[in-house]
Amino acid sequence: MLLNWDKSIMQYNKENLGLYTDFYELTMAQGYFCCGKKDQQVSFDYYFRNNPYKGGFAVFAGLEDFLELLSNFTYSSSDIEFLKEQGLKPEFLDYLKDFSFTGDISSVKEGEIVFPNEPLLTVHGNIIECQLIESLLLNILNFETLIATKAYRIKLISGKKLFADFGLRRAQGFGSLHGSRAAAIGGASSTSNVLAGKIFNIPVSGTMAHSWIQSFDGELEAFRAFAEVHPNNTTLLVDTYNTLESGIPNAIAVAKEMEAKGHRLNAIRLDSGDLAYLSKKARRMLNKSGLDYVQIIASNQLNEFVIKTLLRDQNADIDGFGIGTELITGKEDAALGGVYKLCEIDGEPKMKFSENIEKVTLPGAKQLVRYFDEDNKFYRDGILLKDENPDEVNTIYHRVYPEKNTILTGLKHELLFNKVVARGKITLKKQTPKGIHNYLQTRAAHLPEEHKRFISPHIYKVGISQKLMTTRNALTKKLKTLH
Repeated sequence: MLLNWDKSIMQYNKENLGLYTDFYELTMAQGYFCCGKKDQQVSFDYYFRNNPYKGGFAVFAGLEDFLELLSNFTYSSSDIEFLKEQGLKPEFLDYLKDFSFTGDISSVKEGEIVFPNEPLLTVHGNIIECQLIESLLLNILNFETLIATKAYRIKLISGKKLFADFGLRRAQGFGSLHGSRAAAIGGASSTSNVLAGKIFNIPVSGTMAHSWIQSFDGELEAFRAFAEVHPNNTTLLVDTYNTLESGIPNAIAVAKEMEAKGHRLNAIRLDSGDLAYLSKKARRMLNKSGLDYVQIIASNQLNEFVIKTLLRDQNADIDGFGIGTELITGKEDAALGGVYKLCEIDGEPKMKFSENIEKVTLPGAKQLVRYFDEDNKFYRDGILLKDENPDEVNTIYHRVYPEKNTILTGLKHELLFNKVVARGKITLKKQTPKGIHNYLQTRAAHLPEEHKRFISPHIYKVGISQKLMTTRNALTKKLKTLH
């Protein structure tokens, strides 16, 4: 069914988002309603199973976007009519007419450094509302965490050199908006996506495409015209015809003309060819002409591995990067394997049992505790039952091999969960992506270097408390007896 022309896609992004879900969420919700379960109080955990990019960590992102969209997770009269056409029952549709989320949500902070198989967010409420919001939650948190992690990996390599998100044209539809926000959380200094810039308060940047230069009779004429229109922010794309023989010499000529008028050329951009070789040649040519202040920006299918090679192996003279496809699509990983699992009903622990140990869930409402070593570095994360006092937990255990454990005596710790929604009301104070990135930087300073490397990073240890292990083992035994 196509959207009506009088109802734009962007409007659907902001109001009556109850249909932004998988249909099986609705069929289950109707089942709960008809089976008399609608008032059951439940808890769900959100977590992911494997670090993206075969890395040593992930950057949690998407929380603010998820909560904003959740506040609009309601049903309009046309939504109800649509669901009626899908065969849902009238009594359940009457229930949905006044639906909104009324539960509680606790979460780690956005921008937190996080690890696999630990709860990052918990949802508590009635079983229908907790079930219906699952797909929205996974859609936003999985994607933004994936992109923020990729962006921070790039930031780790680029260091003080700036990089911009150039991904709009290669993104998956309107995912570009959330992707640009996540990229800024991870470390992108600006975005080419103007709408994302407005919505999320991200600096926007951009210069020209080859079509600008091709639209003039000559490259020099094109450069002069652009500098005339943008005298205080001119970056010239120098590879349309011949980078060394034409592009850079013409850029130098225009830079000198700008100096005579009291202005300065900001940068040149290399978008093809051997970037290391061309950047070194360009730097020498610019410096020889007294233009050492002109920066060199590189683009063209860049990622953290290419940037590492350019900067550390080839000593490229590059001051900044424009990164598109590889950043906004999260290459090489198409998605983050985040999941949302039921862990408690009316105070009774629940778990999913599986022959695949990775898919066995941890029962009960939980909390997440981070422990620090003597150098104030992240040392272990502990998953405890919600009613446990962290000060009284002295040991955490590997969830599969309990003989592997960590004694916690004497270690400083902090609780990572914060209440962000209370009885349906958002309690989280809104931040800019830059503010969240600053928090990420403070946290990453506590992450040991061995977890940051790209090749075979050290595995960060996450353990469970004795009480949680006992609860899981008893429930496992019970499930095996019943089934």
